[in-house]
Amino acid sequence: MGVPCDDAVVIQAPEAAGDPSVISVSCPDKTGLGCDFCRVILFFGLSILRVDVSTDGKWCYVVFWVEERGGRPTPWGLLKNRLLAACPVVSVASGLYNFYYGPQELMLAERPPQVFLLKFSCYDRMGVLHDVTQVLCDLELIIRRVKVSTTPDGRVMDLFFISDTRELLHTKRRKEETCEQLRAVLGDSMTNCEIEPANAQIVECLQASPFLPPAITEELFNLELLEESPVGCPSSPSNISVKMDNSLSPSHTLIQILGCDHKGLLYDIMRTLKDYNIQVSYGRVYASRNGSCEIDLFVMQMDGKKILDPNKQRAVCSRLRMELFHPLRVAVMKRGPDMELLVANPVELSGKGRPLVFYDITLALKILQIRIFLAEIGRHFVGDREWEVYRFLLYDDFESCASQYKIVEGVTKMLMGWE
Repeated sequence: MGVPCDDAVVIQAPEAAGDPSVISVSCPDKTGLGCDFCRVILFFGLSILRVDVSTDGKWCYVVFWVEERGGRPTPWGLLKNRLLAACPVVSVASGLYNFYYGPQELMLAERPPQVFLLKFSCYDRMGVLHDVTQVLCDLELIIRRVKVSTTPDGRVMDLFFISDTRELLHTKRRKEETCEQLRAVLGDSMTNCEIEPANAQIVECLQASPFLPPAITEELFNLELLEESPVGCPSSPSNISVKMDNSLSPSHTLIQILGCDHKGLLYDIMRTLKDYNIQVSYGRVYASRNGSCEIDLFVMQMDGKKILDPNKQRAVCSRLRMELFHPLRVAVMKRGPDMELLVANPVELSGKGRPLVFYDITLALKILQIRIFLAEIGRHFVGDREWEVYRFLLYDDFESCASQYKIVEGVTKMLMGWE
């Protein structure tokens, strides 16, 4: 086994104020590598302005032009480490990449991360759930499941199922660091903080049912509604174009995409191609400051051939078009006398969810001054796809339909990065 060379990732600071930072990655190639890189960049809250990709099928070179958004400083050293971790390993002995993982590497690549249960309680206040989420994100703790409830006396009981990107949460020092950071934000209102490995029985108790109630499925996945522009969208379906062309290259299919930029756009595209086992050989991505994007990708299938099957062409184009227009679903619906906010995003076939969704939702609600009574994250199957569904039962601080519309608009704009 080997490790990626430190020079595999190079980050250049902006040459002048207003210029983007440049991230260059040179490492062995594999199908879905672009998705993995884009996922890391999205997790750090960066906006991708431009991309150049080149690969011979064994080694790839990718350049990202990125800029910070949201006013939070980027820990560039940590970002470099995470991109290095996403790079396939190089054999130290031969200096060449073994295209197929060896048994040990395959076991490590497929090994699911250890899940821990974080339990704590504190007094409720406006934005408390977002403040907790920000602490966990800053510590690189991935939120996998959540069970949050508010008691009649105003206390919030929190159960977070988390995994540690740094793989240190089993240590006493890392547990103490996490609880100390939470206490620094919550103050004396936090009465206890416990972190323990989550055994299979505990995880199973809080697992959501595999299928959503019909009313929620209808609200989030109504095909007629999906033909409409998302609330707050600066574009329309007529401005989105996804085409395939097999005439310009003897060995590759060209996918041409025109549309409206949004937060995580390239991740959504690369995730889709990864799920279809389509490899990008060459590509260019350009996102303009006015919100439009142009993408040219020369791709091939896992067998090294073009995409010639008309049915697969239609399926891939249809999925890409949907990811451009509706990568996430947002709705507010009645739940008895209360209102429930619903957000859904597709899960990668590898089992990974979209980064920072819970963070963005709680931030939007905090800005809108809407308190959260209950919160849950679960995974459900709708058709042949698995979705991560976020459910928030809201306090009755609002009553009118206009307020409901404002919630959908505010959450959608935050998730999509639309000003």
